[in-house]
Amino acid sequence: QVQLVESGGGLVQAGGSLRLSCAASGLSFAVYAMGWFRQAPGKEREFVAGISGILRTTYYADSVKGRFTVSRDLAKNTLYLQMNSLKPEDTAVYFCAAGLKLTTTQNTYAYWGQGTQVTVSS
Repeated sequence: QVQLVESGGGLVQAGGSLRLSCAASGLSFAVYAMGWFRQAPGKEREFVAGISGILRTTYYADSVKGRFTVSRDLAKNTLYLQMNSLKPEDTAVYFCAAGLKLTTTQNTYAYWGQGTQVTVSS
């Protein structure tokens, strides 16, 4: 019954911006930690950014610090990832995930979306 649905991906030139959304249903959104992960072809899925459920603490991978911002809208049950100054190496499928604690390890998240493609051209 839990569903996470990503949207907002697309094709953008290097230096441009995108905002990804993750609409959540079937869970108590406000108490869950939410994370963004990404996976490029032939690569393992990696943590990008996350936000905790209670204190709204945020955490970012070193590769995106200063460029990406994670946030959540409790009224809309929606998680966001604002992506600025995009680089070709940001190209990947981006997934949102929900878990009981904010961590950087994917196996601690119980629920996952299907992903949205982000392609950054040089």
